[in-house]
Amino acid sequence: MKQFKKMTLALTGAMLISGMAQAADVAMVLKTLSGPYWVAMRDGIQAEAKKRNVQVDILAPASEDDLQGQQRLVEDVVNKSYKGIGVAPISPVNLVQAIARANKKGTYVVNIDEKVDVNQLRALGGSVVGFASTDNVALGEKAGKYIASLLGKGPHKVAVIEGKAGNVSGDARRTGVDKAFKDAGITVVSSQPADWDRAKALDVVTNILQRNPDLNAIYAANDTMALGAVQAVKNAGKLGKVIVVGTDGVPEALDSVKRGELTATVAQNPAAIGAKCLDMLLDAVAKKPPMDPKAEPNFAPVDSYVVNKSGRVN
Repeated sequence: MKQFKKMTLALTGAMLISGMAQAADVAMVLKTLSGPYWVAMRDGIQAEAKKRNVQVDILAPASEDDLQGQQRLVEDVVNKSYKGIGVAPISPVNLVQAIARANKKGTYVVNIDEKVDVNQLRALGGSVVGFASTDNVALGEKAGKYIASLLGKGPHKVAVIEGKAGNVSGDARRTGVDKAFKDAGITVVSSQPADWDRAKALDVVTNILQRNPDLNAIYAANDTMALGAVQAVKNAGKLGKVIVVGTDGVPEALDSVKRGELTATVAQNPAAIGAKCLDMLLDAVAKKPPMDPKAEPNFAPVDSYVVNKSGRVN
């Protein structure tokens, strides 16, 4: 196979990364390519494609909020002659119609990162053959247990900074961390969304700290919000006194951990998620299992791990 060449093309406001020479075997449509998490996933997909000697097109809308842009991309992909398609939907429902159309054409689909609404997909006669993602409930629980281990015994107060209301991944992380805090007897004094945004997290945490001057710790459902929380803690003169734990393990967060500002981050492995999804898709294309809307997709959880100033914890 000819060596991969990265190309960035203007395509209805999207990014396209493709292998050169022959037409691609499969396409993967991500949420965006503007953040380090998704760039790492792209790199994992490309590395696995090279290992398996296949061509892959990787597309994404310009931003993680561009629902219609992602829909147009997937519709365009469905209309082409790909043998298989991977999708990381921006919302659980924005791509269900396109997935169902792909199935009707005999095209296999795998689900990446954000789970599609299986019930709505089934109602349309569609299915996905596999789903790979971080186990976000387990991730949240891991973060909560780590915070509890740092706090030790005694009554403690914590806050949770959520992602966007209704987001499946964010809701799962909140469920996990809430369970860990409840099991440890820790009181959650505030749990508020900050829409995955750093500036919003700064404002939210500033207000929480003003209302709860005895706050002991903060969990943020992604590192972008965690860095906003750290800034609020610094502004309040509480750096080193209030634990802040984020999620994702992005480079800026890891740098903050090394500086002793962000206490820790629960790192995901997006490269492994992307590679696993590509493997499931290629296996389906080769083995041609029935596309059964009633069948449960094969779930391949990818583990997360805590990173603190000393390095990887578990």
